Amino acid sequence: MSIHSHASTLFLLLLVLLLSETNAVKGHAFPIKEATVHDFHMAFKQNKLTSRQLVEFYLGQIHILNPILHGVIEVNPDALLQADKADYERKAKFAGSLMGLHGIPILLKDNIATKDKMNTTAGSFALLKSAVPRDAGVVRRLRKAGAIILGKASMSEWAGSRGNCPAGWSARAGQGRNPYVLSATPCGSSSGSAISVAANLVAVTLGTETDGSILCPSHFNSVVGIKPTLGLTSRAGVVPFSPRQDSVGPICRTVSDAVEVLDVIAGFDHRDEATRTASKYIPRGGYKQFLKANGLKGKRLGIVRNPFFVFENGSVLPQVFENHFHTLRQGGAILVDNLEIANINVIFGSSGEEEALEAEFKIFLNAYLKELVASSVRTLSDVIAFNNKFSHLEKIKEYGQDSFLQAEATNGINKKTLLKLARLSQNGFVKLMKEHKLDALVTPGSDISSVLAIGGFPGISVPAGYYSKGIPFGICFGGLKGSEPKLIEIAYSFEQATKIRKPPSFKP
Repeated sequence: MSIHSHASTLFLLLLVLLLSETNAVKGHAFPIKEATVHDFHMAFKQNKLTSRQLVEFYLGQIHILNPILHGVIEVNPDALLQADKADYERKAKFAGSLMGLHGIPILLKDNIATKDKMNTTAGSFALLKSAVPRDAGVVRRLRKAGAIILGKASMSEWAGSRGNCPAGWSARAGQGRNPYVLSATPCGSSSGSAISVAANLVAVTLGTETDGSILCPSHFNSVVGIKPTLGLTSRAGVVPFSPRQDSVGPICRTVSDAVEVLDVIAGFDHRDEATRTASKYIPRGGYKQFLKANGLKGKRLGIVRNPFFVFENGSVLPQVFENHFHTLRQGGAILVDNLEIANINVIFGSSGEEEALEAEFKIFLNAYLKELVASSVRTLSDVIAFNNKFSHLEKIKEYGQDSFLQAEATNGINKKTLLKLARLSQNGFVKLMKEHKLDALVTPGSDISSVLAIGGFPGISVPAGYYSKGIPFGICFGGLKGSEPKLIEIAYSFEQATKIRKPPSFKP
């Protein structure tokens, strides 16, 4: 970094810290930063806040902070109109206008389609100005609930499927920055969703995960991420990677906010067959009923020391996690320690997951592109050609597109590989969970993401602490399909007992 650019960064940082001190709406005492969905609804009821004021506040924060953080790829030009509509409905006492996500601004990861004035590009110039046929399934549910679509969050371009691009980088948005330590990774691919909600640029966000893309950014940005059971939320209208592993889920500042979002987006969608099977897991009365402070009581939590709790010498993590284990026990959980996942080395070494994803990506991306109403690219091959033609825009010289080329070279899905992945799940994670009657497996960070990904299992990441330099880290609770109620009880109870999350510090 040059002296000039370093000085510019420090100047911007100072400006950010000065300008972002604003917390309350002008003329009102209600503090918006770090407020929860429940807080917003209380403020709406008491006439301390309107949705318009909330949107105006967030637009102001985006204007100040986004030039540094690059967490938002574009803002919805109709956001204030949607806010006015929400305020009118609340004043007119419309049914449902004082609950859920009604009047609450949300950012969507840029691979989630919206049939409006915004783009859906997965961070790439190749899809700029393309037209989607309809709103994504989850967006339809959000609109029906009265949520305000504030804009699109940036992401690792093409969900990290292109090549050696840095986590959180896309050609359209640039490099997303971790709001705690700007030089630290924000992780990906739902980087912008985690950055934006952590930095109070929005109330709540949506991300997507194929393997780690919700859990990892949540872990690195001190927020809560729920990677749902495969098919619990619709993937229809989402730029695909692999329908066998893709999942849409909330990234929020608190477990309760994440659950508010999950309650809205979970459910059957005739455009996504996986939702037919998974919708049976949705409990009557929704997920909010599992926000219990005593949710740890009687839960059996598994600990697999090797490889998950093997840390470098001098690391603060061993002591931190021992303290967390103590907290879990104090809450009434039964910890089953020193367990093993029989085939963990194969899962992390030679599972065939990457090979399967490459073949699936080509097939399902081609199908998505073909369905677009308007687009300059219709196949993965077209995208590769676009990147070569506009290599300066897409930084092909710097980051390449090796993974695209490997995917394009595939010729159908190898059924033996898929069978191997299914067996690895069944003989590893499922067997361990059932043999020991576990409610969840507890792991640091997002290290378990591949185990959960290949089997379509859910996981929740919750803030767990900060390294000495201020970089956050999380704790993950993973379970079997449909175990969201138990995972929410565990995650919420842990969060309430520890209250670790603090607002970002914007350190260099």
